[in-house]
Amino acid sequence: MVLKTVMKVQVCDKNKKKILKSISSLEGVNKIEIDVAKGTLTVIGDADPCKIISKARKVVKCAEVVTIGPPPPPEKKKDVPICELGFNPFFCPDICRPYPCQPMGMIPMNPPEPLCTTCTIM
Repeated sequence: MVLKTVMKVQVCDKNKKKILKSISSLEGVNKIEIDVAKGTLTVIGDADPCKIISKARKVVKCAEVVTIGPPPPPEKKKDVPICELGFNPFFCPDICRPYPCQPMGMIPMNPPEPLCTTCTIM
């Protein structure tokens, strides 16, 4: 079972490297986070929390357990519907608004070679 173990520790750069090295050697550790500003060590994985705590206390003498429990569930991304042209329907351009979005083809047209300035209808 995946658990999240949070501990309060006093760390410096030297201790940070030692803690990372010792805890990462445990089997079942998925993620290790150390927040130096807050002084917290967070370990997520299948590893035994007792082993995590004992490894941390060997490196840092004063390590206090804050919480042990399940990690928060991953955030689910909301599916945004996309029209056939690839636009988000909420921000769809004006060409789509009167009718549902449908694919359309465009054919490039070349203007007449000498551009005439007058038009005649015959």
